[in-house]
Amino acid sequence: MSASSATRHRPALPLSLRSFFNGARLVVLVTLLAIAWATTQVGLLRGNLINGGGWALVQQFFAAALRPELSADFLRLTLESTLVTFAYAICGLALSLVIGLAGGLLSSEVWWLSHRRTSGSKLGAPWLAVRGGLAVPRAIHEVIWGLFLVKILGLDPLVAILALGIPFGAITAKVFSEILDETPRDALRGLLNGGVPAGQALLYGLLPRAFPNLLSYSFYRLECAIRSATVLGVIGAGGLGYQVLLSLQSLRYGEMWTLIAALIALSGATDWLSARVRQVLGAPTRLEVNLAPGCDAQAAALARATPSSRTLLGLLVVGAALVPLSLLYIRPDFGRLFSPRTQMLFGQMVREMFPPDLSAENMASLLQLSLQTLAMSIFAIAVAGAFGIVLAQPAARRAMGARWPYWLARGSLLFLRAIPAPVWALLFLFVMFPGPLPGALAIAVHNLGILGRLIAEAVENVDQRPMRVLRHGGTPPAHAFLYSTLPMTIPQSLAYIFYRWEVCARETVIVGFVGAGGLGRLLTEQLSSFDYPGLLSTLIALFVLTFVVDVLSAAARRPIR
Repeated sequence: MSASSATRHRPALPLSLRSFFNGARLVVLVTLLAIAWATTQVGLLRGNLINGGGWALVQQFFAAALRPELSADFLRLTLESTLVTFAYAICGLALSLVIGLAGGLLSSEVWWLSHRRTSGSKLGAPWLAVRGGLAVPRAIHEVIWGLFLVKILGLDPLVAILALGIPFGAITAKVFSEILDETPRDALRGLLNGGVPAGQALLYGLLPRAFPNLLSYSFYRLECAIRSATVLGVIGAGGLGYQVLLSLQSLRYGEMWTLIAALIALSGATDWLSARVRQVLGAPTRLEVNLAPGCDAQAAALARATPSSRTLLGLLVVGAALVPLSLLYIRPDFGRLFSPRTQMLFGQMVREMFPPDLSAENMASLLQLSLQTLAMSIFAIAVAGAFGIVLAQPAARRAMGARWPYWLARGSLLFLRAIPAPVWALLFLFVMFPGPLPGALAIAVHNLGILGRLIAEAVENVDQRPMRVLRHGGTPPAHAFLYSTLPMTIPQSLAYIFYRWEVCARETVIVGFVGAGGLGRLLTEQLSSFDYPGLLSTLIALFVLTFVVDVLSAAARRPIR
């Protein structure tokens, strides 16, 4: 048979498989070009990056890990700060879940289609209005919310609750709507066809099947709330983050390591609790971002999620009890929300922000800093993703089988994600000159700890039978893992990486507050100089940038579903 004949008779790949490979190649090409551009923008290839005089401070910092501050007074302060951080996280999470459940229902397709009783109806303007309205608070980082609220409400625990609850509520609403839309609808359709009102049909036909995934994601948001409550210390909201910042600025490294130990303990306990809850609920991972709606894997996961009513009741009782206990501990002054002073300050700020500064000089500066911010997010997620895939393999319990690499990798990832990104940025600024690169590296290191943990869970839950077959055939463990488990986890890993890119774009703002470049640095200058028209223009630019990253991230995840 001739070569041309063989080519004509070669079996063609299925259309779905060809589409996957074509889409994946395009994503890889565009990603590599974006990383190359970001590398030049953050200044990695430029000279004069390292400040040699800062190495002595770095050595002092790590040497202090052997002699942390253990006096009774400071340990008492650390415990009080830990409880404050935990209380902020609980109260902020409770508010975000209320917003998320209401917003998730109203922004889901299934809600509007159920009320119209036909899958062929258009969703219409109300659905678009809800989705668009939730996109605005989601685009603004919780630290920015905190800075605005501090100027209106003063330094009150209420600021931390609202700063966490508002943006987290919008993010939770988006994910809740996706969970509801991807939940199998056969029971819902049966109730609707039987004449049951739409609200009751959703309550009895859809929410019970989506509830395990909703609860699992809620516990994932608790982990995020702990980290964000720590970051709010940058604006003076109290808690562990505030104490860490004070100790770092005063170069009291022994105190800082004691506080870091408390952060690691709090993050580790939350991580363990979340894992146990997901085990009970039958939810294999904290976050499922690469399953297409209606796919068999999603239906199977939902079918497995049948926890006992006693377990669910216990979780709900404990969670409900923690909210009033946390409120009693931090004692927020809810009366400030409706005080005449608050209304006056809010109205004054709104009036001073309009119209936004649209001068040519400001627009040119915003464009330059927006590109710099975008480059920081691309560089950060590329570094975090590459090293996250590597570290996730030994961090997965069932990957290699060796014990000491597992605990070393798990401990390293916990350490990296427990320390807030602004603190990492300050540490990098010890040995690097100010600019976008220290900020990008800080975001990369912090997100490496988060991504590594998420990808490790994907490795743990992958089908182990191909690896066992290779091991029984005499293949070394490392080779068996590389040829069996790793290829099966790449799509999920890439989905997590592109999902976290959206978060990295938001986090570029907070590292800018410590002088690490991007739009965050400009926001700090505008807030300190009371330049509210310029501040509004910067927020608009940040919203547009976040929206662009959100769209690009979703488009990049689509071919690997």
